[in-house]
Amino acid sequence: MGVANLCSIALLHFTSLLLLIESTRPPYACDSSNPSTSSYPFCQTSLPISQRVQDLVSRLTLDEKVSQLVNSATAIPRLDIPGYQWWSEALHGIAFVQNVSYGISFNETIRSATSFPQVILTAASFDPTLWYRIAQAIGKEARGLYNAGQATGMTFWAPNINIFRDPRWGRGQETPGEDPSVTGKYAVSYVRGIQGDSFEGGKLADHLQASACCKHFTAYDLDSWNGISRFTFDAKVTAQDLADTYQPPFQKCIQEGSASGIMCAYNRVNGVPNCADYNLLSKTARGQWGFNGYITSDCDAVSIIHDKQGYAKTPEDAVADVLKAGMDVNCGDYLKNHTKSAVEKKKLPESELDRALHNLFSVRMRLGLFNGDPAKLLYGSIAADEVCSKEHQALALEAALDGIVMLKNSDRLLPLTKSKFLSLAVIGPNADLPKTLVGNYAGPPCKTITPLLGLKNYVKNIRYHPGCTTVACSSASIDEAVTIAKGADQVVLVMGLDLTQEREDFDRVNLTLPGEQQKLVKSVARTAKKPVVLVLLCGGPVDVSFAKDDPKIGSILWAGYPGEAGGLALAEIIFGDHNPGGRLPVTWYPQDFTKVPMSDMRMRPEPMSGYPGRTYRFYEGKKVFEFGYGLSYSNYSYKLISVTNKKLYLRSSQTETVKNSNSIGYMSVSELGKYICERNKFTVTVNVANDGEVAGKHPVLLFVRPAKLGAGGPLKKLVGFQTLHLKAKEEAVIEYEMNPCEHLSSADESGTMVVEAGTQLLLVGDEKYPITIIL
Repeated sequence: MGVANLCSIALLHFTSLLLLIESTRPPYACDSSNPSTSSYPFCQTSLPISQRVQDLVSRLTLDEKVSQLVNSATAIPRLDIPGYQWWSEALHGIAFVQNVSYGISFNETIRSATSFPQVILTAASFDPTLWYRIAQAIGKEARGLYNAGQATGMTFWAPNINIFRDPRWGRGQETPGEDPSVTGKYAVSYVRGIQGDSFEGGKLADHLQASACCKHFTAYDLDSWNGISRFTFDAKVTAQDLADTYQPPFQKCIQEGSASGIMCAYNRVNGVPNCADYNLLSKTARGQWGFNGYITSDCDAVSIIHDKQGYAKTPEDAVADVLKAGMDVNCGDYLKNHTKSAVEKKKLPESELDRALHNLFSVRMRLGLFNGDPAKLLYGSIAADEVCSKEHQALALEAALDGIVMLKNSDRLLPLTKSKFLSLAVIGPNADLPKTLVGNYAGPPCKTITPLLGLKNYVKNIRYHPGCTTVACSSASIDEAVTIAKGADQVVLVMGLDLTQEREDFDRVNLTLPGEQQKLVKSVARTAKKPVVLVLLCGGPVDVSFAKDDPKIGSILWAGYPGEAGGLALAEIIFGDHNPGGRLPVTWYPQDFTKVPMSDMRMRPEPMSGYPGRTYRFYEGKKVFEFGYGLSYSNYSYKLISVTNKKLYLRSSQTETVKNSNSIGYMSVSELGKYICERNKFTVTVNVANDGEVAGKHPVLLFVRPAKLGAGGPLKKLVGFQTLHLKAKEEAVIEYEMNPCEHLSSADESGTMVVEAGTQLLLVGDEKYPITIIL
């Protein structure tokens, strides 16, 4: 081999090494080794971010400005600014799917990320601390990927905080359920966790661990149903329903969570596209709620304003509409293709671009991406080994254990007795499918334990049969399944749904189990030696009235999509190593509910037309299982010990109140004012006892309802929830702090939050306590 060849090989190796180093180097601006750009004011960390951004934007040409208004923002080489990808996903773990989460890549350094349970199951724990810890872990893994050079963006388009209004919605699995207060609290916990804030909030300052984005703003909860598409759907929503159902989670996300991003939804609300609604984006989110961050469109939402909705006459009009409304970045290429033309045609002033760019670059600076070498910054020490750490995987198991809901347990069938002589039949299409466990918006998990694999940790003698080749179960192998079931001491059926039945852009038509699943379950149960255990993997509710009423089906467990450790969690519950404590975050409706048009956005019932209303707060029809329902291996009892104020005088003085109390039926929260609302806060004290023989984690839900139901008010509403661990026979006292203007108010027809005079009942379990409001 000649000297020239040796030199060539050495050069090749050196070049490969440089490329490897470059590929593992996270992208950032203001590199101190490049004095020609690092000396610019926008690189000076001693200056306020607003001043730095103003300097940066002032240096951009029109073409460069336009290039930054789309999710795949291109590099600006002359200023040494790298490209940036705004679109990354982290719904219940860092995600990477084809055409999803472009800002993240998995390679030989980091191949996977912790896959926590899908949000709907995590919500069933009713544990904000757990929600926060999960988000913390996701934020840390996001930084680990970035520091390893596997992320070109640190803005994550999660959480999904739309209300799970209709049980058929394919994306309901992504949400914390149907209750606005739960959804709002989840939003706050998630945002604080992923962004690096404390659990109580208020410690974030200008340093984001990662950026959260609350979506889809607003009243978005229909994807594709009965020929109606989310792209063209015009949601007719009353001011009353907006005020007390659809908007509160977003307000909490912004005001208490301090989210750095929100996403405007595809659909129109009362004729106006969300992304082109100035009242929604600028007046409400930024003006009334004080939002300080960036607003992105959902993907291609700007194009449909012209192309599908016909709201804008030209592409340039669509671009002008969204930027003038307050949107900042477009997922897609529409702004890249048409913004310059809109400016040149005088449809859009360049100042609107500058406004949007100010918001965008402010977030990138808060992420530390313009502060020089990230290894020397606040989150620079988070290494690749903190992704899929043992701690995070243990948290994924804990979340699944705490979320799983026991819906039935006749004659205490569960837990099963551990015995080396036990034979077990495991039957069902969801028993051994790893993909089913994670639901949608999931990345490659660290590891996956299916229900079958989890049960094998407890029972050696297991016989397995899927029963159906797919979850759709167009034909079931009933004879084979029955034969296996007959030969076993105990049968576990693992049924339900998967992403072929419910997902983004795919809503359900029926609420029953697909295909011949029900026939398979009944046939196996009829012939099994003992009552069977039915496990349901699904995001949305399923009408399993047949199983609820069948004595041959002894136990029912709902496990949502329980994440990478879901199979182990189920096995631990089935064999008693964990006491289930989850409670349903959604109402489970009967199949008959499918007669209600999914496109009807009304929350409140209309008895004259037979419209039953929606969610536990307003629905007046039959239920399969109620919101908040969930059994345990223990029995818990409550005593409402005390309430600090039994009568609330909500006027400037008690004397004036008593004199005028007969003449005033209600007052708006704004009229009452912050001082009176704060002055009349009161504390509710509840004693909780574990009367059983097993320790457990238990969510305690506090509701309120009017003593006399009035027109338009909720039947009841959740006003507080806490989770506590109790040993067998142990008792504890918990307190709820109540604000009458927040917890005892409701929306009137104009959307104004009002407090009504009269008596309301506090409810916890079977306990009731009256509170009288005097105006």
